[in-house]
Amino acid sequence: MTQNAQEAPATTGAHDLAEEFLDRTTPLSRLRSTMHRYPALSPAIVLVIAVIVFGLLNDRFLNPANLSLITQQVAVVGTLAIAQTLIILTAGIDLSVGAVMVLSSMVVAQSSVQAGLPAVFGLLAGLLVALGAGAVNGFLVTRLRLPPFIVTLGTLNIFIALTLLYSSGATIRGGEMPDLLTWTGTTFNIGGVNFTTGVLMMLVLYLVLAFILQKTAWGRHVYAVGDDKEAARLAGISVNRVLMSVYLAAGAILAVGAWIQIGRSNAASPNAGVDLNLDSITAVVIGGTSLFGGRGTVWGTLLGALIVGVFRNGLSLAGLDVLWQTFAVGVLIIVAVSVDQWIRKVRK
Repeated sequence: MTQNAQEAPATTGAHDLAEEFLDRTTPLSRLRSTMHRYPALSPAIVLVIAVIVFGLLNDRFLNPANLSLITQQVAVVGTLAIAQTLIILTAGIDLSVGAVMVLSSMVVAQSSVQAGLPAVFGLLAGLLVALGAGAVNGFLVTRLRLPPFIVTLGTLNIFIALTLLYSSGATIRGGEMPDLLTWTGTTFNIGGVNFTTGVLMMLVLYLVLAFILQKTAWGRHVYAVGDDKEAARLAGISVNRVLMSVYLAAGAILAVGAWIQIGRSNAASPNAGVDLNLDSITAVVIGGTSLFGGRGTVWGTLLGALIVGVFRNGLSLAGLDVLWQTFAVGVLIIVAVSVDQWIRKVRK
């Protein structure tokens, strides 16, 4: 009896080891491990499939004019999604990115048109406002230790109200503003596709942030804080300082997004970008960045923003109502989060 009891744990242990070995060598587990190492892989595959399918369904989809429209539509959301990526990498979330961008754009326009300041000073004023908004979010998260979701849900409403009070609900047209403020809307042609200066600025931001996150100590600290705050603290990383710097960096990016938005719409409106908060989160999640922090890339976010743009445009060309387009994006979000949960179970 004693001998059998002693043999049972050994047999069970050997069985568990065999199961673990077999699980590691199955095609599904290898796929999961690969997707864990390369978060941008799955959105890249989805984007390629979507482009092929929509291209086959409608000849106009791959028309240079339509591709130009997609890239220009993605410019603003793609820029906001960079800021959102930084926040989500630290296991936070920012519901106020769109509101901060709109507030910054109104300050830029009002400073130049109503106050008569040179365009450069208007842009600097918008930058300071966006940095201030980021500092407020960062302070509430780091010093008062409030959940980022609650903080940014509150500041979302505050910034919207401040925007309406500051602007009196009035839109400023592009013709009233200095040329520098609408410069981001100027176009140039590459291979028959028209791109705006705003699209180029967005891509430059992606290049810069990708380099910083991959090649600098600050970037590694951002990932470390998102992966495990306590472990990062024990490793000597100042968690609060990293978090505050992330919210400030996000604010600076949102100021650039405000400039791009003015050029894109050729106006500064307090009612612009109603859905930009959710669209930026959608791009980040579909792009493979984990909502639990510590895993993801900005290139995946760019792919996510393009996927949203491609789906909305392709479904529109197919004649589907805008409600079904929103429905499709909602399905994409649920699928992306489900895939992320599955990937996170990978054995390291």
